[in-house]
Amino acid sequence: MQTLNVFQSLWAMELRSARQQERSLEENIRLIAEAGFDGVSAHWYDRSYVQNLAGLLRDHGLKAEGQCFPKTVDDLKPALENAAEFGVAHLCLQPDVRLRRIEDCLPLLEGWHRLAEEARIPVFIETHRDRMTTDLFFTLDLMDRLPDLKLLGDLSHFLVGREFAWPVSDENHALINRILDSSWAFHGRVASREQVQIEISFPHHKPWLDLFMTWWEYGFRSWKGRAGPDEALAFTCELGPKPYAITGRDGEDSTDRWQEALFLKDEIRALWSRL
Repeated sequence: MQTLNVFQSLWAMELRSARQQERSLEENIRLIAEAGFDGVSAHWYDRSYVQNLAGLLRDHGLKAEGQCFPKTVDDLKPALENAAEFGVAHLCLQPDVRLRRIEDCLPLLEGWHRLAEEARIPVFIETHRDRMTTDLFFTLDLMDRLPDLKLLGDLSHFLVGREFAWPVSDENHALINRILDSSWAFHGRVASREQVQIEISFPHHKPWLDLFMTWWEYGFRSWKGRAGPDEALAFTCELGPKPYAITGRDGEDSTDRWQEALFLKDEIRALWSRL
């Protein structure tokens, strides 16, 4: 049976507050486990950190999405080695290069794909600003050259990057659907056409939340038609701290991002159950 894993980003657990003390890693893992998440998303290239985190996750029965930010083909190897040693649901690869020609990107993508195949570890290319995939059109051109490219869809970057007009046009919906049809995991953040992360608990932001829920529903349905009968889809709640989070004059978050993450987790699980 196909299943859904909902992860919580450890980066999103950072408070960056002058009023509240940062929680320890142990406390964050306990909170995430008690809240019913299936795992966490965390950096996966520092062996000592990964070893410590993997032990905590194992104690709480949690899985992991490992994040890495390679600039070269060989830069992926440490993350793959950690994934092989400590286990991982998949690696989320942000290609930390800003190349202007498709031809210059292909050797990197093909090299990362080759290493992932050899290690037998799923590696998905994240759609993200200030990375190889910063632009929607450029990413679609990459997909034209590499039709089997497996993406990790973070649609917030494309919405704010292209500043889609409201209501979103059929043409832009079709472009996003092409991304979704190649997405094998998702990062959950709601953007508007001006801001990469808005408060999903504010009533006046509900149209944007509804838009993303519509896209995620399409993406889930697309994934179910492509994935094997026993595979698991990963969705990571990634409501980041400032400067992603909007803050007031006092520098504090305008909402409780943890509570919003819990709300998003429940909405995503309800969506999955309806499919």
